[in-house]
Amino acid sequence: MDNGLTHGASFFINFRRYLPDPKEHGFRWVDIKQLHFSNEYLDDRALLAALIAHEQFRDDYAGGGVLPDGSRHGPYWLRLITPELYEPISQEKAVQILREWIDPLWDVPTEMEENLQREVFARLAAANGIYYLGELSDEAIHDWGRVHDYFHEFVLIDRSTSQINLIVAADD
Repeated sequence: MDNGLTHGASFFINFRRYLPDPKEHGFRWVDIKQLHFSNEYLDDRALLAALIAHEQFRDDYAGGGVLPDGSRHGPYWLRLITPELYEPISQEKAVQILREWIDPLWDVPTEMEENLQREVFARLAAANGIYYLGELSDEAIHDWGRVHDYFHEFVLIDRSTSQINLIVAADD
């Protein structure tokens, strides 16, 4: 079921690819799912609800990929995620969260920084709305959901292109 959203493309940035020593930051990655929406969505909360209901949202981000009938989203039980859990945040705050996660003490390789700029930070700059899924309660964490050391999730709404970008930045 697409709920008025159509999956357009996916992008994956694996930090390991850019490192001379893969053991250093080797299990960090950014996953981006780009979806298109129709103009019927006038309200961001309705778009968030449609995204949560979309099969691309059913990804445990632990190697299983998208499971159309899945019951997990990242470390959380899918049934416990609602649009109200997403907090609107500024572009500056989103960039701060990501930069702190990337690690300000690490010299990011040029090619990786270019990919992050193009695939993540340019999307943040273009978004009309940025929503952040904060850490949920222990009750929301599924049976093996603690495989992620960090799990940052952003939903970017770009009305000029009728796109939603689901960006997950995590360590496992």
